[in-house]
Amino acid sequence: MDRLIYSSLAAMRGAMARQATIANNLANVNTVGFRGEFTSAEAEWLKGSGLNGRATVSQDVTGANMTAGAVQSTGRDLDVALNGDALLTVQASDGSEAYTRRGDLQLSDSGLLTTGDGMPVLGASGPITLPPADSVSIGKDGQIWIVPQGGDPKSPQAVDTIKLVSPQGSTIKKGLDGLFHVDGGTLPSDPDATLTSKSIEGSNVNASATLVDMIDASRSWEAQVKMLTTAQDMDKSASALMQISE
Repeated sequence: MDRLIYSSLAAMRGAMARQATIANNLANVNTVGFRGEFTSAEAEWLKGSGLNGRATVSQDVTGANMTAGAVQSTGRDLDVALNGDALLTVQASDGSEAYTRRGDLQLSDSGLLTTGDGMPVLGASGPITLPPADSVSIGKDGQIWIVPQGGDPKSPQAVDTIKLVSPQGSTIKKGLDGLFHVDGGTLPSDPDATLTSKSIEGSNVNASATLVDMIDASRSWEAQVKMLTTAQDMDKSASALMQISE
């Protein structure tokens, strides 16, 4: 009897993880450059006396849907949309190098260039900091041009280049911080990677399909709850039979 209960419990844990991922996708349906996450279930066998035939379920976020989102022209100088499979390089909160498709760039009061969620954008020599300028523009190759305050608009100056990378040939994983990471290393700059300035890429989450997934996950949860109820009823019936035999 306990095996039925244990199996149902393991399935419920997996359903909860799936629901959390689906909810996160729905919450980011309007987030710039967001890539829909997906989970993968894996059996984890328990070891020990009487446990060798039992397994629990590990269902974690293992990757993301890398399909491109819709690109919209904004006319804003600091907005960029990554072309193809290119990724923009940022500094994660732990100081490591990470990657994103989020291109709603911002300038802090100190001139630090960040993504819309505050991650510093990296260039050839680390985080990019821009001096005071009358205008800023970003080229197709990620090179940043400025017109210094009081400078000639016809003579912009190149100050840095955004590090653009490609994940081809490498294994990247999406972390809980929403950024892509490479285990034990970093990606080299890709000279062929390009971006489209004054445009922005939206989330690639399909709200309708994700709602259907949520309904399916809810029904899976309900099915496991019914299994627990059935196991409880069977246990009560078995106990009643034992009392009659006595």
